[in-house]
Amino acid sequence: MATSLSSGPSPALQTAAPGEPVRGAPVRLGPIDLGAIAMLCQRDLTRFWRERAQLYGSLARTVVWLFLLGTGLRGAVTMPGGVSYLSFIFPGMLAMAIIFTSLQSAISVIFDREFGFLKEIMVAPIPRTSVVLGKALAGGLIATVQGCIIFIFAPFVGVSLKPLNVLATIGVMLVLGIGLTGLGLTIAARMTSFEGFGTVNNFIVLPLYFLSGAQFPVQNVPDWMRVVIRVNPLYYGVEVMRGLLIGLWNRSGWIDFAVLAVFTVVTLSAATWSFTRQE
Repeated sequence: MATSLSSGPSPALQTAAPGEPVRGAPVRLGPIDLGAIAMLCQRDLTRFWRERAQLYGSLARTVVWLFLLGTGLRGAVTMPGGVSYLSFIFPGMLAMAIIFTSLQSAISVIFDREFGFLKEIMVAPIPRTSVVLGKALAGGLIATVQGCIIFIFAPFVGVSLKPLNVLATIGVMLVLGIGLTGLGLTIAARMTSFEGFGTVNNFIVLPLYFLSGAQFPVQNVPDWMRVVIRVNPLYYGVEVMRGLLIGLWNRSGWIDFAVLAVFTVVTLSAATWSFTRQE
């Protein structure tokens, strides 16, 4: 008997009737259902492709923050390493696209709950870990795509793009995007309204962004703020992308990337725990 979802039946969520051959049997890697992950990821990617308002909004936000705000502030901020202010904040624009898009992608959980799709997922014979990974992978990919589009502004701010460094930056954006989507999923798992999620989302996004060093150097900030910045995962994403793109390193990039990897594992684990507690 097949379990049918509102977006169409998925091979990962089907079982064969007695006496019939198994078709589209789940592809499992330990406790992970690869077919379910692919189906959920594809579903969210398709929805993003059909509704491109997020993409246009991200481009508009980048223009405002990079060229209007950046141009206005560049004379008031002293830059380390002799780089221009617009070059300095360019990696921060990538981080902005990642954090806004990743956390916003998690709202799909509330959308799915509203229309009954989430309930069908929860009763399907797939591990909750696969649900989280499918959603998080989609959010990370969508955020990475939006971040990559911002590369078109690099020549206008004096950032020279090197192919290998760009590829490494894309990898960092993907890991950061998956981790932040996991954070959003952890929150969305217990939210029942779009308005409530939006309020919590704004409460998280703005402090994370402004305390990441994306808009200003952190060397001369007060000690208490430096401590808060050091525990902000977005800070390490900005730091490694800034090193890759403009050559401004404060530490080994592997340390920054390791922190991002740990953050991603923690948020995905927390999201899985939240979904496991769902009825």
